[in-house]
Amino acid sequence: MDERPIAAFDFDGTLTVRDSFTAFLQWRAGPTRYALGMASLIPAAIRYLIDRDRGRIKAAAAREFLAGLPRRELEGLAAEFAAQQAQALFRPDALATWRDWGERGARRVIVTASPAVVVRPFAERLQADELIGTEMAYDSQDRVSGGFATANCRGREKVARLEARFGQGLRLAAAYGDTAGDREMLAIAETQGFCVFTGRPDRT
Repeated sequence: MDERPIAAFDFDGTLTVRDSFTAFLQWRAGPTRYALGMASLIPAAIRYLIDRDRGRIKAAAAREFLAGLPRRELEGLAAEFAAQQAQALFRPDALATWRDWGERGARRVIVTASPAVVVRPFAERLQADELIGTEMAYDSQDRVSGGFATANCRGREKVARLEARFGQGLRLAAAYGDTAGDREMLAIAETQGFCVFTGRPDRT
């Protein structure tokens, strides 16, 4: 049994300076297509103001920009995006803490509401022990269906997914996050880092 302590990190806004899924969609679509796509999402945005369902509006964005894309092509694009954008996205102080937990022998886990397929290349670059994220749904031809195969990995879902992987009653050595959607995860950690990372990437 692996008894190493577990340090869990939210991804967007915690390890990074911005939402990685939005950045990926902008990068792939380009300015004109992205602007047109966002205009078509106005009804979904209005509905979000009523129901506050982040998973629903995220699925709407996936349908608008990614539906029909073969899984392998999406994975390739995600890898290319990570290779090009990692330096501009990662917070240096967050990376220092990430490395510190690694040096302490902890299992480092990224727990994110973003689609795991987009975050995975970043997780691999960081040598994360585990990645837990929202899973994209694919159709019978292995193309993006425009929905998700799991619940949006946010709030209580983060704890449920962690417990499904590591066991009920899990206690984390540390957890780091930056939004209300991370509070349940932080609540089961000995070290609770909420909005502790403020570093910006060096763009020189």
